[in-house]
Amino acid sequence: MFSRVLRNFLKVVDMGSITAAADALNVSQPALTKSIRKLENDLGTKLFTRISKGVQLNKAGEILEHHARVMENEYRHAITRIGELSGAEHGRLRIGATPNWLVRILPPVVAEFQKTYPDIRMILVGGVIDTLVPALVSGDLDLICISLDFPDRSELTKIPLFKMDHIIVSDASHPLASQGNVSAIDLAPQRWLALKDDFVGTHRISAFFATFGLKPPKISLETTSINSLLETLRGGNYVAHIPDQMLELAQQKGLVKIDFNGTLWQSNAGLAIRSFTKPSRALTGFMECVKSATAKYSER
Repeated sequence: MFSRVLRNFLKVVDMGSITAAADALNVSQPALTKSIRKLENDLGTKLFTRISKGVQLNKAGEILEHHARVMENEYRHAITRIGELSGAEHGRLRIGATPNWLVRILPPVVAEFQKTYPDIRMILVGGVIDTLVPALVSGDLDLICISLDFPDRSELTKIPLFKMDHIIVSDASHPLASQGNVSAIDLAPQRWLALKDDFVGTHRISAFFATFGLKPPKISLETTSINSLLETLRGGNYVAHIPDQMLELAQQKGLVKIDFNGTLWQSNAGLAIRSFTKPSRALTGFMECVKSATAKYSER
C-alpha cells in the first residue's frame, strides 16, 4: 500500500486544511496532526506554513509534494503491471490531449481501443502544452497527445506522428474572409481569440508578427474550451488560429479559412511518455491505436 503518511500529507495539500483533510480521510484531526508532525520530524523540517484559511506548503513541502505524487502514481502503475502478469487487463489510463486531439482524433481511437481492453478505465484530460507537459512529468498523466513544439527533456520521450499546420479561421461574414491574399499587416489589428494558458501558442503568434516588425495582436477573449472558441467566432468579428485537422469541424459551424499569404506555424504532432517508466501493455496498445488512426495525416 502507498505510504499512509504520504497519503495523509497529500490530502492536506489538496484540501489546504488539516480539518478538511481529516474529514475527507475519515480520521480525527489530532491523529492527522500527529501523522504530519511525525513526517516533519522524520525529515527534520517543517512542511507547511499556517495561513488564515488553513495551511500552505513551504519550499520543503513543495519538494516533497512533487516526489510524493510521482511515488503515488508509480505505485498505481506497478499495480497495473503486476496485474498483467496474471493476464488481467484492469486499471486505468490517464491521457492528456490538446483540443485537436480531444475533439477530432481521439474519440474513435478510444472506442477502438476499448474493444480490446474493455475493462480499462479511460480518463481524458484536456489542456494545452503548458498544462499537459508538467502533468506528464509529475506522473498525473500516463501519456499526452500533443504538439511536440516544446523543449526536449531527458525524462520525456517524444513520438512524432505527423506534421500539423496552424491556419487562421473566422466567420464567413468577417471582412478578411473574402479578401484573399491576406497579409500579416491585415491580421495584426484584428481581434483574436485564444485558448487559456496556451502560452506556447501565444508566443508563436507573437513571434510570427515580430518577423514583420509588428506588435503582437490583441487577444479579445481566452477560453478553456475549443467549442466555445469556435462558437464565439461564429457571427463575431474575430479571428483565431487552429490546427488544420480541425478545419472540417470549423466549416460545419459556418467558419472559413482565411486565405493567408504565408505560413503561420507548423510543428510535429504526436505522443509523449515518461522515459524511465516502461509502458503497460494497455498503454502500448493505446499508442498503437493512435498510430494507426493518425497514419492518414502523415501520408498527406
